[in-house]
Amino acid sequence: MASLEECRAALDELANRLTTVDQKRREKTIPDRSLSLHLLDLDEFFVGLLHRGELTGIELGGPHSPKTDIKLSMTSDDLIALTDRQLSFAHAWATGRVRLDASFRDLLRLRSLGR
Repeated sequence: MASLEECRAALDELANRLTTVDQKRREKTIPDRSLSLHLLDLDEFFVGLLHRGELTGIELGGPHSPKTDIKLSMTSDDLIALTDRQLSFAHAWATGRVRLDASFRDLLRLRSLGR
């Protein structure tokens, strides 16, 4: 089980990695949305914002945090594996290791970013 600090570092790495995508493409593809991540094994929540194609405002939240547009659930080890590129998001989602709750339109837009 990864520590909360390792998970925070992984989220910061994902936010930094997102900035390597062309800004115009990010702004066109990634809608402004609130998001939450529930780390199932740690029973901890992170919340943040996708704004103008960037992931910002990452902080610890809680089960009673305001409703978010995009919700992710996974174990801390799966978050680390995704960040280290040892696990593909598509495989993790298809096999139930990652749960994603978002509108269909948001799913399509986020999917197109990976192309």
